[in-house]
Amino acid sequence: MNRILIFILFLISLILIISAFPDEGFAQNQVGISSMEVEILPEYDRPGVLIIYRITLSPDVSLPVDLTLSIPSTAGDPHAVAVKETGGGLFDIAFKREVNGAWSKISFTATMPEIQVEYYNPDLIKDNKHRYFEFSWQGDYAVDSLSIQVQQPADASDMIITPSLGKGVTDQDGLIYYHSQVGALAYGQTFTLTMEYNKETDQLSAEFLEIKPSSPIATISPPQRNFMSVLPWILGSLGIILICGGTFWYWQSGKGRHSSKETAIQKRRRRAVTSNSIAREEGYVYCQTCGKRALPNDRFCRVCGTKLRVE
Repeated sequence: MNRILIFILFLISLILIISAFPDEGFAQNQVGISSMEVEILPEYDRPGVLIIYRITLSPDVSLPVDLTLSIPSTAGDPHAVAVKETGGGLFDIAFKREVNGAWSKISFTATMPEIQVEYYNPDLIKDNKHRYFEFSWQGDYAVDSLSIQVQQPADASDMIITPSLGKGVTDQDGLIYYHSQVGALAYGQTFTLTMEYNKETDQLSAEFLEIKPSSPIATISPPQRNFMSVLPWILGSLGIILICGGTFWYWQSGKGRHSSKETAIQKRRRRAVTSNSIAREEGYVYCQTCGKRALPNDRFCRVCGTKLRVE
């Protein structure tokens, strides 16, 4: 009886310990992804394949939350792990990478419900002009809605995608895109996609993209073209007129100031002559230049230094 009681107590203790320390798989099973878009860009700006995850967590996920995603070990560190802020911008966050055989675990803490993860997979198989690549989602979390988009390289042909993503559509950048809604995936359910195509060169798609104007370039009608051809001559003539007018004004204003100065000197001299005449009548001597009265026996003006005219 005592042994049975001890065994029951042991089972209860074990259950309590397991409940207090859930394993990683159980914790991941509690996190749900509302939508996930996987974009696959082979030979875009690097010789390998660029993989982009755009993830939106379920509304019932409490933030912040610790997440772990699997990527191929051959990819090395992810190119970017970021969350989308309220304003729409992406903000890089810290991550840890743990290699476990063919797959690496990328762990990070998401503070926002929208997440973007990018990595380059170098496992693109090339056989002359033939290319082959396999993508796999390891079922790290349950996904309510998974969508896949594949970009066909700029000079590629005979693109075959399995499972089929439908007919390709040419986008504004001139490249062909294949897109399809895969649907829901359960936790632990994997998804694999393969693609193959032919490509004559190793030139990357980014090198083919053309820089286009944001709006059409306006054409100029013949009358407008004629006016534009003579516009520089009109502006040049106006500039010459303004320069000549400014020079003439400056010369006239300087001449007027010079004349006024001479007139003031002449007036001062007339006053001095008048003062000297009066001084001679009264017995005083005044400077004939500045008009100041001199002291007796002065031969030079004490103010301006002019030699006095003493009779």
